[in-house]
Amino acid sequence: MNALDQTLALAWRSLVQVRRNPWELGDYSIQPILFLVLFLFVFGGAIAGSPDDYLAFVLPGVIVMNMLFVTVYVGHGLNIDLTRGVFDRFRALPIPRWAPLAGRILADVVKQLLCIALLLIVGYLLGFRLATSFGHLLVMVLLVLTFAVAFSWVMVLVGVLARDPEHVQLFGFTALFPVTFVSSAFVPVETMPEWLQGFVQANPVSLLTDAARGLMNDDGAVAAPALASLAWAAGIAAVFAPLSVWVLNRRLARG
Repeated sequence: MNALDQTLALAWRSLVQVRRNPWELGDYSIQPILFLVLFLFVFGGAIAGSPDDYLAFVLPGVIVMNMLFVTVYVGHGLNIDLTRGVFDRFRALPIPRWAPLAGRILADVVKQLLCIALLLIVGYLLGFRLATSFGHLLVMVLLVLTFAVAFSWVMVLVGVLARDPEHVQLFGFTALFPVTFVSSAFVPVETMPEWLQGFVQANPVSLLTDAARGLMNDDGAVAAPALASLAWAAGIAAVFAPLSVWVLNRRLARG
């Protein structure tokens, strides 16, 4: 069995676990729908004048926000495997050290697809209509998934460093909330204080949201924020993927 087959087998292992714990799907389905509905009907009137006008603006932001939040569960699941001794069994197998990490990230991509599909369906039921084409929508999904794969390595590192699964969630969500909300995901950048706008415009969450919004609504530049998002994704993966494997090897060596 080559490394790719091993990674796919480990990804399937992560997906099969959902059958034993179907409530886990609630985090990937109910939570993003609640976020969308709450933002739309609580803030829509204040920000855009009406929920209908706000829907096209906020839906791409919720998709990006939820993508980041779902990556926390990559680190959470990995930490469970580490603390329960599953990785001790993996060490006895003739597989690369990175295969369990990549397998869990690959399984996360499937869950990310589920989340995006659910949000698009709910958005359509609430009145959202795609202003571009199916091809643009597909590019948006691929762009978000590419960033999700890269950012998952950050949460892999958190999962390896944390001493228990609760600390993974505590640190992950605490760190993601300010990065997500201090962005263009939910409000226009020009409504923010001038001293904050520079940070918001450089924030990868803003860049990814702007690209997704342009691909879905045809109301803004796409190429520049999309390329910047891919550059961020490449940089994050280049730093955190090898660092995560190195830290994992050190943790396993300490026993």
